[in-house]
Amino acid sequence: MNAAVVVWVLWVCGCGPPPAIVVYTTGVHSRIGRRSVEVVIVPDAAAGGEIIAEAMADLLRRKPGALLGVATGSTPLPVYRALTAKAAAGDVDVSRARICQLDEYVGLPAGHPESYRSVVLREVVEPLGLDEASFMGPDGSAEDVPAACARYDRELAEAGGVDLQLLGIGTDGHIGFNEPCSSLASRTRIKTLTRQTRADNARFFDGDIDQVPHHVITQGIGTILEARHLVLLATGEAKAEAVAQTVEGPLTAMVPASALQMHPHATVVVDEAAASRLKLADYFHATYEAKPRWQGL
Repeated sequence: MNAAVVVWVLWVCGCGPPPAIVVYTTGVHSRIGRRSVEVVIVPDAAAGGEIIAEAMADLLRRKPGALLGVATGSTPLPVYRALTAKAAAGDVDVSRARICQLDEYVGLPAGHPESYRSVVLREVVEPLGLDEASFMGPDGSAEDVPAACARYDRELAEAGGVDLQLLGIGTDGHIGFNEPCSSLASRTRIKTLTRQTRADNARFFDGDIDQVPHHVITQGIGTILEARHLVLLATGEAKAEAVAQTVEGPLTAMVPASALQMHPHATVVVDEAAASRLKLADYFHATYEAKPRWQGL
């Protein structure tokens, strides 16, 4: 039983003094003992990238062999550029860092320029000077895709789990490729993409939606929630409604990103445009401004 629960039960039963501050988590206290999603509103994408890159750098200073989960797409690029700049300047040693994918298209060969393996190698692994052995991801070209999904879950567990998982968010609230109505307990599995998601990703395939695969392997929401720290980055007004539903709406499978509300250490970093529909934007500004900087994200 969690130690916090023991203390609380003893107090309720009259067997001890009231606890000073008791935070229940899923078994392991987060670094700061959070119980709610922290929202950080920044001026622009570059500022968001810098904040998250510094969180990654701080993690690597404390745990040089940390496993970083990365997302693809255009939104996280400022994060990777900022982390690469920190490594080049000698601010952080990334030589022992490990990288893992969130998802992969099914049916694209590993060498295809838009396979997520190729994208992560090109945008993260190679700029950081890491070798391919430091990188792991699901096999989207496997003959037995369900077996490949189960194998990837095992590999993540055997690697000690993800220390920090960077996430993007779709206009419909999806994370990874967990589309609306995905089980909040789901594991790594094959998913069929909605037409909206395929249309959103067509920009990476010369604007041709017909080139975008129909299926992907994605870490499930349950798999994602096992990471020690979840950091979601969203920029632009198109993501504003999804961000508002994620942070201020109910926990629901219709908004997969709302599952972050269940995590003991989840951070949502948004620019002003993506924060434009948050009812509590002023509160989020105030709490972050008053936060001791030594706490980090």
